[in-house]
Amino acid sequence: MTGPLRLGVVGLGAISPYYLAAAERLPEWELAAVCDARAQTLDGFGGTAARFRDHRTLLADARPDALVVAVPNDVHLPVCRDALAAGVPVCVEKPLALTAAEGRLLVELARRHDVPLMTAFHRRYNTAVRDLARRTAGREIRSVRVRYLERIEEHLGGEDWYLDPGRCGGGCVADNGPNALDVVRLLLGDLTLTGCEIRRDGFGVDRHAVLRLRGRTGATASVELDWSYPGERKDVEVELADGEVLDADMLAGHTAFKGSLWHEYEAILREFAVLAGTRAPAGPGAHGGLQALELVEEAYRRARPAVGTAMTEADR
Repeated sequence: MTGPLRLGVVGLGAISPYYLAAAERLPEWELAAVCDARAQTLDGFGGTAARFRDHRTLLADARPDALVVAVPNDVHLPVCRDALAAGVPVCVEKPLALTAAEGRLLVELARRHDVPLMTAFHRRYNTAVRDLARRTAGREIRSVRVRYLERIEEHLGGEDWYLDPGRCGGGCVADNGPNALDVVRLLLGDLTLTGCEIRRDGFGVDRHAVLRLRGRTGATASVELDWSYPGERKDVEVELADGEVLDADMLAGHTAFKGSLWHEYEAILREFAVLAGTRAPAGPGAHGGLQALELVEEAYRRARPAVGTAMTEADR
Protein backbone atom coordinates (compact mmCIF):
# COMPACT_ATOMS: atom_id res chain seq x y z
CA MET A 1 0.00 0.00 0.00
CA THR A 2 1.29 3.49 -0.85
CA GLY A 3 0.53 6.55 1.23
CA PRO A 4 -0.63 6.67 4.85
CA LEU A 5 -3.03 4.14 6.31
CA ARG A 6 -6.51 5.43 7.16
CA LEU A 7 -7.05 5.04 10.90
CA GLY A 8 -10.28 4.85 12.87
CA VAL A 9 -10.31 5.46 16.63
CA VAL A 10 -13.20 4.13 18.70
CA GLY A 11 -13.41 5.70 22.15
CA LEU A 12 -12.50 9.33 22.93
CA GLY A 13 -11.85 8.84 26.63
CA ALA A 14 -8.82 9.46 28.81
CA ILE A 15 -6.36 7.44 26.71
CA SER A 16 -7.38 8.65 23.25
CA PRO A 17 -5.26 11.85 23.24
CA TYR A 18 -2.10 9.75 23.13
CA TYR A 19 -3.30 7.79 20.11
CA LEU A 20 -4.56 10.92 18.34
CA ALA A 21 -1.32 12.81 18.91
CA ALA A 22 0.74 9.86 17.70
CA ALA A 23 -1.40 9.47 14.58
CA GLU A 24 -0.91 13.16 13.82
CA ARG A 25 2.88 12.96 14.21
CA LEU A 26 3.47 9.73 12.29
CA PRO A 27 3.52 9.84 8.47
CA GLU A 28 2.31 6.23 8.40
CA TRP A 29 -1.18 7.29 9.49
CA GLU A 30 -4.05 9.53 8.45
CA LEU A 31 -6.82 9.90 11.02
CA ALA A 32 -9.93 9.12 9.00
CA ALA A 33 -12.67 8.68 11.60
CA VAL A 34 -13.43 8.79 15.32
CA CYS A 35 -16.29 7.27 17.27
CA ASP A 36 -17.78 7.74 20.71
CA ALA A 37 -21.21 6.80 22.00
CA ARG A 38 -21.39 10.04 24.02
CA ALA A 39 -22.76 12.88 21.91
CA GLN A 40 -21.17 15.60 24.06
CA THR A 41 -17.74 13.97 23.84
CA LEU A 42 -18.05 13.56 20.10
CA ASP A 43 -19.17 17.18 19.68
CA GLY A 44 -16.07 18.27 21.60
CA PHE A 45 -13.70 16.58 19.17
CA GLY A 46 -11.88 19.32 17.31
CA GLY A 47 -10.34 17.41 14.43
CA THR A 48 -11.47 17.12 10.83
CA ALA A 49 -11.95 13.35 10.85
CA ALA A 50 -15.43 11.94 10.27
CA ARG A 51 -17.43 11.43 13.47
CA PHE A 52 -19.63 8.48 14.36
CA ARG A 53 -21.75 7.45 17.35
CA ASP A 54 -21.64 3.73 16.47
CA HIS A 55 -18.51 1.73 15.59
CA ARG A 56 -20.43 -0.41 13.11
CA THR A 57 -21.42 2.67 11.12
CA LEU A 58 -17.79 3.82 11.21
CA LEU A 59 -16.62 0.47 9.82
CA ALA A 60 -19.25 0.49 7.07
CA ASP A 61 -19.04 4.15 6.02
CA ALA A 62 -15.46 5.24 6.74
CA ARG A 63 -13.92 1.89 5.74
CA PRO A 64 -10.67 2.41 7.70
CA ASP A 65 -7.51 0.46 6.98
CA ALA A 66 -7.09 -0.17 10.72
CA LEU A 67 -8.87 0.49 14.00
CA VAL A 68 -7.75 1.58 17.46
CA VAL A 69 -10.13 0.41 20.20
CA ALA A 70 -9.91 2.58 23.33
CA VAL A 71 -13.33 1.99 24.90
CA PRO A 72 -14.04 0.71 28.44
CA ASN A 73 -12.91 -2.86 29.05
CA ASP A 74 -16.39 -4.36 28.94
CA VAL A 75 -16.92 -3.10 25.38
CA HIS A 76 -13.68 -4.47 23.92
CA LEU A 77 -15.32 -7.71 22.78
CA PRO A 78 -18.12 -6.36 20.54
CA VAL A 79 -16.02 -3.60 18.95
CA CYS A 80 -13.01 -5.84 18.25
CA ARG A 81 -15.24 -8.70 17.09
CA ASP A 82 -17.03 -6.53 14.54
CA ALA A 83 -13.79 -5.04 13.21
CA LEU A 84 -12.03 -8.40 12.88
CA ALA A 85 -15.06 -9.94 11.19
CA ALA A 86 -14.93 -7.06 8.70
CA GLY A 87 -11.26 -7.80 8.00
CA VAL A 88 -9.98 -4.63 9.72
CA PRO A 89 -6.71 -4.87 11.74
CA VAL A 90 -7.21 -4.00 15.40
CA CYS A 91 -5.03 -2.39 18.07
CA VAL A 92 -6.94 -2.68 21.34
CA GLU A 93 -6.12 -1.15 24.70
CA LYS A 94 -5.11 -3.59 27.37
CA PRO A 95 -6.69 -5.80 28.53
CA LEU A 96 -7.50 -7.63 25.31
CA ALA A 97 -11.01 -8.34 26.63
CA LEU A 98 -12.93 -8.65 29.87
CA THR A 99 -12.34 -12.40 30.30
CA ALA A 100 -9.99 -15.06 28.97
CA ALA A 101 -12.90 -16.71 27.16
CA GLU A 102 -13.59 -13.46 25.31
CA GLY A 103 -9.89 -13.11 24.57
CA ARG A 104 -9.72 -16.60 23.08
CA LEU A 105 -12.71 -15.78 20.89
CA LEU A 106 -10.96 -12.67 19.52
CA VAL A 107 -7.64 -14.45 18.95
CA GLU A 108 -9.46 -17.23 17.07
CA LEU A 109 -11.45 -14.69 15.04
CA ALA A 110 -8.24 -12.89 14.05
CA ARG A 111 -6.67 -16.20 13.05
CA ARG A 112 -9.71 -17.29 11.06
CA HIS A 113 -9.89 -14.03 9.12
CA ASP A 114 -6.09 -13.65 8.93
CA VAL A 115 -6.33 -10.16 10.44
CA PRO A 116 -3.67 -8.55 12.70
CA LEU A 117 -4.75 -8.19 16.33
CA MET A 118 -2.50 -6.20 18.66
CA THR A 119 -2.91 -5.54 22.37
CA ALA A 120 -1.50 -2.12 23.32
CA PHE A 121 0.86 -2.98 26.17
CA HIS A 122 2.35 0.50 26.21
CA ARG A 123 4.94 -0.11 28.94
CA ARG A 124 6.95 -2.54 26.77
CA TYR A 125 7.59 0.48 24.51
CA ASN A 126 8.93 2.62 27.36
CA THR A 127 12.51 3.68 26.60
CA ALA A 128 13.82 2.67 30.03
CA VAL A 129 12.14 -0.75 29.79
CA ARG A 130 13.47 -1.31 26.28
CA ASP A 131 16.98 -0.38 27.40
CA LEU A 132 16.69 -2.84 30.30
CA ALA A 133 15.56 -5.58 27.91
CA ARG A 134 18.60 -4.90 25.71
CA ARG A 135 20.98 -4.97 28.69
CA THR A 136 19.63 -8.31 29.91
CA ALA A 137 19.35 -10.01 26.50
CA GLY A 138 21.31 -13.26 26.47
CA ARG A 139 22.12 -13.06 30.19
CA GLU A 140 20.71 -15.39 32.82
CA ILE A 141 18.08 -13.69 34.96
CA ARG A 142 17.52 -14.85 38.52
CA SER A 143 14.54 -12.65 39.42
CA VAL A 144 12.40 -9.74 38.26
CA ARG A 145 10.33 -7.31 40.30
CA VAL A 146 7.84 -4.91 38.71
CA ARG A 147 6.15 -2.23 40.78
CA TYR A 148 3.07 -0.49 39.38
CA LEU A 149 1.83 1.87 42.05
CA GLU A 150 -0.52 4.84 41.76
CA ARG A 151 -3.57 6.47 43.29
CA ILE A 152 -6.22 5.42 40.80
CA GLU A 153 -8.47 8.41 41.47
CA GLU A 154 -5.75 10.66 40.01
CA HIS A 155 -5.67 8.66 36.78
CA LEU A 156 -9.37 8.28 35.94
CA GLY A 157 -9.61 11.27 33.60
CA GLY A 158 -13.37 11.31 34.18
CA GLU A 159 -13.69 7.60 33.36
CA ASP A 160 -15.44 6.23 36.48
CA TRP A 161 -15.88 2.77 34.93
CA TYR A 162 -12.39 1.86 36.20
CA LEU A 163 -13.89 1.60 39.70
CA ASP A 164 -16.78 -0.63 38.55
CA PRO A 165 -15.53 -4.25 38.74
CA GLY A 166 -18.24 -5.35 36.32
CA ARG A 167 -16.99 -2.97 33.61
CA CYS A 168 -13.29 -3.04 34.42
CA GLY A 169 -13.07 -6.79 35.01
CA GLY A 170 -11.88 -6.26 38.57
CA GLY A 171 -9.55 -3.61 39.97
CA CYS A 172 -5.80 -3.10 39.90
CA VAL A 173 -5.14 -6.73 38.93
CA ALA A 174 -7.48 -6.57 35.93
CA ASP A 175 -6.42 -3.16 34.63
CA ASN A 176 -2.81 -2.45 35.67
CA GLY A 177 -1.91 -6.13 35.96
CA PRO A 178 -1.71 -6.83 32.20
CA ASN A 179 0.81 -4.01 31.62
CA ALA A 180 3.02 -5.11 34.51
CA LEU A 181 2.75 -8.79 33.56
CA ASP A 182 3.70 -7.98 29.99
CA VAL A 183 6.91 -6.28 31.17
CA VAL A 184 7.83 -9.48 33.02
CA ARG A 185 6.94 -11.51 29.94
CA LEU A 186 9.17 -9.26 27.82
CA LEU A 187 12.10 -10.23 30.05
CA LEU A 188 11.30 -13.86 30.92
CA GLY A 189 9.00 -15.19 28.20
CA ASP A 190 5.89 -17.22 29.04
CA LEU A 191 4.91 -17.15 32.70
CA THR A 192 3.28 -19.37 35.31
CA LEU A 193 1.48 -17.90 38.32
CA THR A 194 2.77 -19.44 41.55
CA GLY A 195 0.96 -17.37 44.15
CA CYS A 196 -0.90 -14.16 44.87
CA GLU A 197 -2.10 -11.77 47.55
CA ILE A 198 -5.05 -9.50 46.85
CA ARG A 199 -6.72 -6.93 49.11
CA ARG A 200 -10.06 -5.33 48.22
CA ASP A 201 -11.86 -2.27 49.55
CA GLY A 202 -15.40 -2.08 50.91
CA PHE A 203 -16.81 -1.86 47.38
CA GLY A 204 -15.15 -5.09 46.29
CA VAL A 205 -12.46 -3.34 44.18
CA ASP A 206 -9.01 -4.89 44.49
CA ARG A 207 -6.64 -2.02 45.30
CA HIS A 208 -3.52 -3.90 46.43
CA ALA A 209 -2.00 -7.06 45.02
CA VAL A 210 1.21 -9.03 44.77
CA LEU A 211 1.47 -11.68 42.06
CA ARG A 212 4.30 -14.22 42.12
CA LEU A 213 5.39 -15.92 38.93
CA ARG A 214 7.98 -18.20 37.38
CA GLY A 215 9.48 -18.00 33.91
CA ARG A 216 10.35 -20.85 31.57
CA THR A 217 13.98 -21.02 32.76
CA GLY A 218 13.04 -21.05 36.45
CA ALA A 219 13.57 -17.35 37.11
CA THR A 220 11.13 -15.93 39.63
CA ALA A 221 9.17 -12.70 39.41
CA SER A 222 6.89 -10.54 41.50
CA VAL A 223 4.39 -7.93 40.36
CA GLU A 224 3.33 -5.39 42.98
CA LEU A 225 0.14 -3.43 42.24
CA ASP A 226 -1.37 -0.61 44.28
CA TRP A 227 -4.28 1.72 43.51
CA SER A 228 -3.96 3.63 46.82
CA TYR A 229 -0.31 4.66 46.59
CA PRO A 230 0.40 8.34 47.49
CA GLY A 231 1.89 9.42 44.20
CA GLU A 232 3.18 7.22 41.40
CA ARG A 233 5.96 4.65 41.10
CA LYS A 234 6.43 2.36 38.11
CA ASP A 235 9.73 0.55 37.88
CA VAL A 236 11.48 -2.73 37.19
CA GLU A 237 14.35 -4.44 39.01
CA VAL A 238 16.23 -7.39 37.54
CA GLU A 239 18.72 -9.54 39.44
CA LEU A 240 21.06 -11.50 37.18
CA ALA A 241 22.52 -14.90 37.99
CA ASP A 242 25.96 -13.31 38.56
CA GLY A 243 24.50 -11.04 41.25
CA GLU A 244 24.35 -7.83 39.22
CA VAL A 245 21.17 -5.81 39.75
CA LEU A 246 19.76 -3.65 36.95
CA ASP A 247 16.74 -1.38 37.09
CA ALA A 248 14.47 0.77 34.95
CA ASP A 249 12.30 3.66 36.09
CA MET A 250 9.43 4.00 33.60
CA LEU A 251 8.78 7.58 34.70
CA ALA A 252 12.37 8.86 34.68
CA GLY A 253 12.87 11.88 32.43
CA HIS A 254 9.13 12.48 32.09
CA THR A 255 8.27 15.24 34.54
CA ALA A 256 4.74 15.97 33.34
CA PHE A 257 1.86 13.90 34.71
CA LYS A 258 1.49 10.84 32.46
CA GLY A 259 4.26 12.34 30.33
CA SER A 260 5.85 8.97 29.55
CA LEU A 261 2.77 7.87 27.61
CA TRP A 262 3.40 10.15 24.62
CA HIS A 263 6.49 8.29 23.37
CA GLU A 264 5.05 4.88 24.29
CA TYR A 265 1.89 5.33 22.22
CA GLU A 266 3.87 6.70 19.30
CA ALA A 267 5.90 3.48 19.34
CA ILE A 268 2.69 1.42 19.52
CA LEU A 269 1.21 3.08 16.44
CA ARG A 270 4.51 2.79 14.59
CA GLU A 271 4.51 -0.99 15.14
CA PHE A 272 0.78 -1.24 14.42
CA ALA A 273 1.37 0.49 11.05
CA VAL A 274 3.78 -2.29 10.08
CA LEU A 275 1.33 -4.99 11.13
CA ALA A 276 -1.65 -3.36 9.42
CA GLY A 277 0.25 -2.41 6.30
CA THR A 278 1.71 -5.87 5.71
CA ARG A 279 -1.27 -7.78 7.19
CA ALA A 280 1.30 -9.64 9.30
CA PRO A 281 0.07 -11.55 12.34
CA ALA A 282 0.56 -9.54 15.53
CA GLY A 283 3.60 -10.85 17.41
CA PRO A 284 3.25 -10.35 21.18
CA GLY A 285 -0.01 -8.49 20.85
CA ALA A 286 -2.65 -11.15 20.42
CA HIS A 287 -1.29 -14.11 22.35
CA GLY A 288 0.45 -11.95 24.93
CA GLY A 289 -2.87 -10.26 25.55
CA LEU A 290 -4.53 -13.61 26.00
CA GLN A 291 -1.88 -14.90 28.39
CA ALA A 292 -2.21 -11.74 30.50
CA LEU A 293 -5.96 -12.35 30.75
CA GLU A 294 -5.39 -15.97 31.75
CA LEU A 295 -2.92 -14.94 34.47
CA VAL A 296 -5.33 -12.32 35.78
CA GLU A 297 -8.17 -14.84 35.90
CA GLU A 298 -5.95 -17.36 37.67
CA ALA A 299 -5.00 -14.75 40.28
CA TYR A 300 -8.65 -13.95 40.98
CA ARG A 301 -9.52 -17.65 41.10
CA ARG A 302 -6.84 -18.36 43.69
CA ALA A 303 -7.77 -15.39 45.86
CA ARG A 304 -10.76 -16.18 48.06
CA PRO A 305 -13.43 -13.44 48.02
CA ALA A 306 -13.06 -11.07 50.93
CA VAL A 307 -13.46 -7.38 51.67
CA GLY A 308 -10.82 -5.15 53.21
CA THR A 309 -8.43 -7.98 54.16
CA ALA A 310 -5.45 -9.60 52.55
CA MET A 311 -6.16 -12.81 50.70
CA THR A 312 -3.12 -15.01 50.38
CA GLU A 313 -2.46 -18.18 48.43
CA ALA A 314 0.82 -19.89 49.27
CA ASP A 315 3.16 -20.76 46.41
CA ARG A 316 2.39 -24.12 44.84
